[in-house]
Amino acid sequence: MLNEAAPRIRTELQVMFFDTDCAAVVHNIAYLRFIEVARTLLAEELGLGLAQMAETQKYPVVVRTEIDYRRAAKLGDKLAVEGWLDRLERVRFWCAFQILRPADGALIAECRQMLAIIQMPEAKLLRVPDDWDRYRLPGATVA
Repeated sequence: MLNEAAPRIRTELQVMFFDTDCAAVVHNIAYLRFIEVARTLLAEELGLGLAQMAETQKYPVVVRTEIDYRRAAKLGDKLAVEGWLDRLERVRFWCAFQILRPADGALIAECRQMLAIIQMPEAKLLRVPDDWDRYRLPGATVA
């Protein structure tokens, strides 16, 4: 379990032509790109900014993605993507995301991703940073 200090982000975007299929409906892979943007912003909040990752060669990598598509988004829709640190373990962590359409309050998609941090170029699996312990609830056990 995580405390209220765990990072949360929100970003907004508009559905473009390249996000849609021939029926002007967002295609499934575009939602993952929206999540990628949110996850990059969330990583920055966790101390894993793009420049820092390039310098240290420590990168969060996606191990698993679970996504539920709830409603269709369409060309021109303005969407909000919310993301947060959902769960911490020793060597992996989970981030959760929601894609919303603020105009009508529709939940478009929900997503959870399991990530791990690797050191390149060896691709060595690392423990989550010690300073992330501040996001755990007191007394929470580490899996």
